[in-house]
Amino acid sequence: MEMMLVSQTEEKGRNLREEQEKREHMILSEYATFADQSLGRDRDEPQCDIRTDFQRDRDRIIHCKAFRRLKQKTQVFLAPEGDHYRTRLTHTLEVAQNARTIARALSLNEDLTEAIALGHDLGHTPFGHAGERALNRITEEHGGFHHNEQSVRVVERLEKDGKGLNLTKEVRDGILNHQTKATPMTLEGKIVRLSDKIAYINSDIDDAIRAGIITEDEVPAEHTDILGKSTNLRLNTLVHDIVHHSEGKNDICMSDEVEKAMYALRSFLFDRVYTNPEAKGEEKKVSHMINQLYEYYIHNIEKMPSEFLMLIREGEPNQRVVCDFIACMSDRYAVNLYKEIMIPKSWSVLSVEQR
Repeated sequence: MEMMLVSQTEEKGRNLREEQEKREHMILSEYATFADQSLGRDRDEPQCDIRTDFQRDRDRIIHCKAFRRLKQKTQVFLAPEGDHYRTRLTHTLEVAQNARTIARALSLNEDLTEAIALGHDLGHTPFGHAGERALNRITEEHGGFHHNEQSVRVVERLEKDGKGLNLTKEVRDGILNHQTKATPMTLEGKIVRLSDKIAYINSDIDDAIRAGIITEDEVPAEHTDILGKSTNLRLNTLVHDIVHHSEGKNDICMSDEVEKAMYALRSFLFDRVYTNPEAKGEEKKVSHMINQLYEYYIHNIEKMPSEFLMLIREGEPNQRVVCDFIACMSDRYAVNLYKEIMIPKSWSVLSVEQR
């Protein structure tokens, strides 16, 4: 009797997933990526009896260690004191929210879109792009460092003690190709690629205004007349423009006018925020610190955590693994580790004086 109940439960569970997959074919666009047509995982494994493959990928990303570390990683401003500045985690959530809205409006696969969005920055370094540039300079002779490639390495190799998350090919492709010059293989990946820009352009303006680096009035009117004169209005304009110009197409696109205004705002941010001495004055220290950490561990490999030593024993190059270790660090962890390694500790004479 008990075996019969288990069997009925398993059968019901399988049907739940299959019913979801059937519904996708009924309600999603012909251009959507369907879960039951996924190109699959590198390692075969039994399917979940409730969730589709893309839903499982989303859940695996949310529960992985790299995702949790994003809460202590810089988005733009290094270790900001205020509670309301974005971190790499809040940026990721904003990308996912924008991307889900677009995917749902276009009847594309929201689960795949969300999984790509949540995983797109898992390989980002401490201290944002300043950390990425430092690691890229250090490892230039060994292939360099790019956070999108590192994000794929995180989910394929570094998570779960070297086993990786075994995500579907569609999710990994979207993570790898979320940058400006790349072309994802799915429309869902293309949505994330644009949603990333929408999120960071608007949030970085918002944070820069909060920090007193710029004011809303200084944002060029020639662009805000098109996109809107507040963060909310700009987000609304950009999302609507993508939806309206992508409906019924096997592509994700924007109107020329809105796209040009968006990239013009991005250029404005590079001029006024990303290279601003007041906002970025500490980044030279970041480069120095990461250089010092790299040199220390490349000459003291045995002092790295066991999970990274295991990668070396399995044949990974020392330079690659030291880079992995540093890229995994949160801002706070990197600073504390640097202090522990590089800053001399005070000699206590209390015990001598009390003899």
